[in-house]
Amino acid sequence: MSGEVLKPGYWTDGELAVNVCIGANSVVTGDYAFKRFFSEHDPALTIGDHCTMDGVHFALGREGRAEIGNYCYFTNAVLLCELELRIGNYVVIGWNATIADTDFHPIGPAERIADAIAVSPLGKGRERPPIQKSAVIIEDGVWIGPNATILKGVRIGAGAFIEAGSLVTRDVPPRARILGNPAQIIGEV
Repeated sequence: MSGEVLKPGYWTDGELAVNVCIGANSVVTGDYAFKRFFSEHDPALTIGDHCTMDGVHFALGREGRAEIGNYCYFTNAVLLCELELRIGNYVVIGWNATIADTDFHPIGPAERIADAIAVSPLGKGRERPPIQKSAVIIEDGVWIGPNATILKGVRIGAGAFIEAGSLVTRDVPPRARILGNPAQIIGEV
C-alpha cells in the first residue's frame, strides 16, 4: 500500500500527556488509562504501531518509563512502573493481568513501619525508606493469560506462554509454558 497515510495512534477518552508517544494505527481506550500517570521522563510511555490497549491502566511513578513494541494487544491489564517496563512486539496480555517493577513498599518490618508513618499525616514530610525496583522485560511473542502477575526483576523469554492466574517471580526461558503460584515450567510451546 505504497503512499498510504497512516492515522496516528490516539486515546479515545481525552488529551494525552506530552510525554506519551502512541504509534500509527494504535489505540488506547478506557476512562482510567492515565489516572495514575506521573512520570517525568520524556518520553515516559512509548507504544508502538498497530497496538490495542483496551482498558489498560498505566500507573507510572515519577521515575517510571515504559516501552511497548508493535502489534501488541492488552486488555484490562495493569502496568505498575516505578523504574522500567520493556515489552516487545506481538505480545498479548489478558484481562486483569498485572505487571509490577517494584513492591511499592519496603520488605523489612521496621522499614514498613517507617514507610507507613512517612506516608501518613503523622509523617509531616519524612522521607520514605528506599524501595527496591528492578526492570521487567518481556520479549517478543509472549502470551500472558488472564489474572497473571509478573513481579519485579523478571525477564520473560521470547515466545513464552504464561498460563492464566500464574504468579511469575523469576525469569522464564524462551518458549517455556508456565503455570502456578509460584509459576513453574510445565512444558514448551
